[in-house]
Formats: sequence, structure tokens, C-alpha cells
Amino acid sequence: MVQIQATRPDAPDAHALLRDYFALRASIFPGGGYRTVFPDPEAFEAPAGVFVVVRDDDGTAVGCGGIRHLPDGPAGVRYEVKHVYLAESTRGRGWGRLLLDDLERRARELGAAELVLDTHHTLEAAGGLYASSGYRSVEPYNDNPNATRWYAKSLTER
Repeated sequence: MVQIQATRPDAPDAHALLRDYFALRASIFPGGGYRTVFPDPEAFEAPAGVFVVVRDDDGTAVGCGGIRHLPDGPAGVRYEVKHVYLAESTRGRGWGRLLLDDLERRARELGAAELVLDTHHTLEAAGGLYASSGYRSVEPYNDNPNATRWYAKSLTER
């Protein structure tokens, strides 16, 4: 059974997953200009946020993601989804939705009214997951050079 556990983004398993994620992003980024920025661990410690690792049936770390607090937005307390990644071997099993649901639950527990995220249009599966999970397109809320699409989801509506 898949497990999702809170950890620090600089823990060995989490750091290895982030390294894999950034390498994948850099390899497919148009024009080769992907900018790698490993997350500040303090940004993912409660109440500022949380970082999680997904483990498969054998306990192997196969995915990660996190949420971090941003300045409040028009909807109120706002957190941002960051670094959602699953190893290729896990894709198609619904674990992306499990991971996203877990991050949303944790954001609600931290008092979030809204989640936002940015992504790149070449990450079609991610865009599909976000759209099917109730995220809507919004105007850019940051200046991330790696992003071409921005999304938001109200956590107060059911």
C-alpha cells in the first residue's frame, strides 16, 4: 500500500527525488533554460508548510511534493503546491491524485483557504491532473521563469 510521509526536503530520500525531478525537468525544458532551485527546508516546516515523500509497497521513496505558505491572497490564507513528482514507474496508478489530495488535506489543516501552483505547458499530465482536481487557470501570481501556466483552487468550497 502506498504511504505518504512528512519529511524535510533536504532528507536523503527527498533530496534524491528532487534531484531526479529537476534533472527530468531540465532534460525536457524547451530551449534548455530550466532553472533549478532546491527548496529552502524552513519553508516546508509547519506552520509555514510541509514536504512529503511517497513510498511504494516496498517502502521505496518514489515521489514527493510540498506546500508552502505565501502571502494571503484575495481568498485569504494561501499556500502553494511545489515539486510534485512521481517516478516514471509509478505513473498511471492514481498516485498523483493521492499525493495532491494529501497536500490539499494538509493545507486545510494549516488553515489554507486557497492553493495555488505554477507549471509548464509541456507537463501535460500534470496539467490534466490539476484541471481534473478542480484547479482553475489564473493570472500569474509570481515571476517563475520555469512556468507558463498558473492555477488556483478554493479549499473552502466542497
